[in-house]
Amino acid sequence: RHPLATFFHLFFRVSAIVTYLFCDWFSNSFVACFVTILLLLSFDFWSVKNVTGRLLVGLRWWNQIDEDGKSHWVFEAKRVPTIAASTEAEARIFWLGLIICPVIWTMFFFSTLFSLKLKWLALVIAGISLQTANLYGYIHCKLGGQKTISRVTSRLFGTTDVPKRQSRRISEDGTEEHGKTGTR
Repeated sequence: RHPLATFFHLFFRVSAIVTYLFCDWFSNSFVACFVTILLLLSFDFWSVKNVTGRLLVGLRWWNQIDEDGKSHWVFEAKRVPTIAASTEAEARIFWLGLIICPVIWTMFFFSTLFSLKLKWLALVIAGISLQTANLYGYIHCKLGGQKTISRVTSRLFGTTDVPKRQSRRISEDGTEEHGKTGTR
């Protein structure tokens, strides 16, 4: 069990949302509110990507650039069942937090746009971007842990050249890595 990881998985996310909603009550400084919320979003992105995803559901993703300057995305899933590594409740909290928060930031985007509070638009877009990036990465990890994404798409569309773009490695610690190669 990982109660501290579960706490911080939700703490930074909820703190950023609550600070966005009530920042005007505590401070008249737009810059202070903007920086505070951006820091909370950044802490959330880092902690979810590097700590809580690995501890709570056994998934991890990252990007590496080789010597040629090509970008390689690696999506990793533990081979052991994730229930052994964490409880079912922790996994549900992880996925609910990962899915609900981008939806909330999307609602903030439309409310900011329609209320013409355009100075907040950059912050809301940053919130959507950071939250959605983690969601995208973990969905790829989840799908890649069960079967590679290229196999799924090749069965759907009947193509055979798609699996050539997908790499798969098993590292020393028993994790299975699925990489998707692409260039910037």
